[in-house]
Amino acid sequence: MARVALLSNPKSTGNQSMLPRVRAFCDLHKDIFHYEVEHADQIGMALRTIAKVKPEVLVINGGDGTVQATLTEMFDSMPFGDVPPPVAVLPNGKTNLIAQDLGADGDAVDALARVLEIARSGIEPHIVTRELIALNGGSRGGKPVLGMFLGGAVLADTMLYCRDKIYPLGLPNGVAHLIAFFAGLISIILGKRASFLPPRPADMKISVLSQGHLQGRFAVLMVTTLERVLLKNKIAPKGQGGMLQLLIIERRPLAILRAFSDALRGRLGRHEVRGIHLQRSDEIRIEGEHSNLILDGELFEAKTDRPIVLTSTAPVPFLRLAA
Repeated sequence: MARVALLSNPKSTGNQSMLPRVRAFCDLHKDIFHYEVEHADQIGMALRTIAKVKPEVLVINGGDGTVQATLTEMFDSMPFGDVPPPVAVLPNGKTNLIAQDLGADGDAVDALARVLEIARSGIEPHIVTRELIALNGGSRGGKPVLGMFLGGAVLADTMLYCRDKIYPLGLPNGVAHLIAFFAGLISIILGKRASFLPPRPADMKISVLSQGHLQGRFAVLMVTTLERVLLKNKIAPKGQGGMLQLLIIERRPLAILRAFSDALRGRLGRHEVRGIHLQRSDEIRIEGEHSNLILDGELFEAKTDRPIVLTSTAPVPFLRLAA
């Protein structure tokens, strides 16, 4: 029996330089079972193998997309049965939203050492629960996909623009994200197509269970079950309508600047602001004409005749590294 099982994706951005150190650390600690995958279709076999060693903690070493694929496989095929081990996430990839929410910042090997320390001393005080987003429908259809952060509207198009246009330049992540933010803001202000800017968003209809709907072209559509995102602000208070936190910002420059200013001060959502909508729900329906949506790094498309429906899952155990 291994105390810690580590599932690594060697192709994630952070692992290109860091994986040799992770391997060396695992070689020194025999109570870590390390399994590497290079493709998403190998994750199912990896988890079935990991389940045989009965780990106390499952650690994911990859970007948000690797976490999303692993969670989907865990709760689709249930390799651990009805009681999966708590999941820890190492800081890796470009955004690390899930890792940050669980208190994993800084060096991935240091975070792994912290996980091992917790596993040896007792994991119970560090277990927290998070619901997941279950995404159904859209252009792909098929089985639900599970994740923790979904972006849409200009936010999704800007994320794709950053991934396809800015990241290849080799700039530091913070600089790349800042450039993408201002490019997205300029595209909203100009309201015109330009080859060097993110595209104009498609028209969308967003329906919230028992709370009506909004329709138009939005700057930000964000749905998450993470505790803190957008500069560590809580999107909406708990216990008010459901577990899916929804943030919509209309294509109004003043609303966008107000949201960014409030987020910097940790005051997002404390006051009603025209053009900013914050809600909670257990079901959200998204329709549109070829509207891009990104769930933990994976691209989906909502259509009028094939809407995407988001629901929340039952609570899932995770391991929080911060004290």
